[in-house]
Amino acid sequence: MNNMALEDYKGVLVYAQQVDGEISGISLELIGKGKELASALGTDVTAIVIGSGIKGLSDTLGEYGADKVIVVDNPELEVYRTEPYTQALAGAINEFKPEIVLVGATAIGRDLGPRVSARVATGLTADCTQLDIADFPINPIPGKEQKHNQLLMTRPAFGGNTIATIACPEHRPQMATVRPGVFEKLKPEAGRKAEVIEFNADITPNNCYVEVLDVVKEIKNTVDIQAAKILVSGGRGVGSKENFKLLEDMAEAIGGQVSCSRAVVDNGWLDKDYQVGQTGKTVRPNVYFAIGISGAIQHVAGMEESDLIIAINKDEDAPIFDVADYGIVGDLNKIIPSLTEEIKKAKAEA
Repeated sequence: MNNMALEDYKGVLVYAQQVDGEISGISLELIGKGKELASALGTDVTAIVIGSGIKGLSDTLGEYGADKVIVVDNPELEVYRTEPYTQALAGAINEFKPEIVLVGATAIGRDLGPRVSARVATGLTADCTQLDIADFPINPIPGKEQKHNQLLMTRPAFGGNTIATIACPEHRPQMATVRPGVFEKLKPEAGRKAEVIEFNADITPNNCYVEVLDVVKEIKNTVDIQAAKILVSGGRGVGSKENFKLLEDMAEAIGGQVSCSRAVVDNGWLDKDYQVGQTGKTVRPNVYFAIGISGAIQHVAGMEESDLIIAINKDEDAPIFDVADYGIVGDLNKIIPSLTEEIKKAKAEA
């Protein structure tokens, strides 16, 4: 790193991903978390938005808590491509010197984050589930300096069987990617303005450039299980694709959405869009029904933040009961239809 002293790096920078002129939800979640980290450090949170004709997006970012917005606007950046976007973000990091950079672990973020961290010669912790400002090493080690105000980045390791807390004490910025749904957005403050800084990144075509010939959008009714307030989630125990009809009926009656565990996707019963867990999506609905889900640690990692967890399983020793607020031991083929009936009855009476 360019003989810069670590203390020259200040503030929190959030990559505000936009696609087709729309800010991705994860970016707003990260501004909320970034604000919390910034206040622990006595600094501010800056969002950076990269694209073409996107200056107007700074209003949204200001309303969701960004103190400043760096706008990198260039026709070269109209469609996401790794190299020009890397040049833009790395250029801004070198110019503005943030001590923390947060990127959403989306398809774009997983591509951009590592490339940028290599370009600015720092580390990157991927798929973080928790971010804190604290001392590192966490427990003082005799003869080793304990550094203060470090970003402690926590993530599942070894397939989710343990939790690792990682720091980057010798280099700046400290970079992390975070999955959608892990942190919560702040409530937007109408009319709150961020200071807008236009930054002309030096974008130079090189041999890593790709040319986008055509963008083909797949048209399908994508489900957003992360937006659902109630999830009726099924696992291997549901038994078959046809049996998911029981869960769909219940979801419809209660005004919820069906989701599932990895085993269900592996068996081809539901599409990957519906999957909750380590290799699926992180969800935090008001109510999560875990039906025929054993409760492997990888699944629990994706839903343990739900407000209320109700487990239905015929195996009374299933680990899912350890995280559930309410548990029913029994045959889902009997329980779900009668539950659906009761829900419909209660609705009719309401």
